[in-house]
Amino acid sequence: MVAAENFWGSIAAQLGGDRVHVTSIIASPDADPHDYEPKAADARAVAGARYAIVNGIGYDGWADKLLAANPAGGRTELKVGDLVGVKPGGNPHRWYSPDDVHKVIERITGDYKKAAPADAAYFDQRKTAYESKDLAPYTKLISEIKSKYAGTPIGASESIVAPLADGLGLKMLTPETFLDATSEGTDPTAKDKATIDDQIKNKQIKIYVYNSQNSTPDVQAQVKEAKDAGIPVATVTETLAPAGATFQQWQTAQLQGIAEALAKATGR
Repeated sequence: MVAAENFWGSIAAQLGGDRVHVTSIIASPDADPHDYEPKAADARAVAGARYAIVNGIGYDGWADKLLAANPAGGRTELKVGDLVGVKPGGNPHRWYSPDDVHKVIERITGDYKKAAPADAAYFDQRKTAYESKDLAPYTKLISEIKSKYAGTPIGASESIVAPLADGLGLKMLTPETFLDATSEGTDPTAKDKATIDDQIKNKQIKIYVYNSQNSTPDVQAQVKEAKDAGIPVATVTETLAPAGATFQQWQTAQLQGIAEALAKATGR
């Protein structure tokens, strides 16, 4: 099977165990999934895949083109945006939504069982082990942060943090228009920048979270302002970092960073 991005590929590989071979097209922390240019090897991987996972929601349009250009009879396609009901124009970063991650796990397992009914019990076991054991530290941290810090106001560099803030019950104060501009590579407005400067200066936000893989001059300036104001800063990345990490190792490390920043900011 083929996954457009390695965060979904990591989950699919762990759920498939030794019955499934997964190729992730975006597998390097240096590649930008927004404007990736597929290579000949990617087209071959897609053409030979019986199952394909793409994120959708305008995030990886190149993957849709790749699938359309390399049709394969009997291939199942999972578009995450369609599964979780987020339309184009909505926030595409669904792997940062804990609820959506569980919906994807459910669907992948169901699709595997349909494709290989004789292995259905094996895939059920994989899913149970993954959710109860492998994802346990991730799930535990989410509920701990939520119960301890729900409602805490935070700032962020881009919209990748918004689904996670929702999942953690944190209150995002950064204007959505600024978050979207950074994610989409457009210039934020002077008004938005002034609003954030104000939020930092007056310590309206308790922590600042930024995507270190997309650190624009505006974002770097805000990180510096936050640090100078004594506001703890935490980082996230767009794709698996380091590249060899599993989905849960990567997310758990980031959640620990956010929990430490919140503890420092609130003294709780």
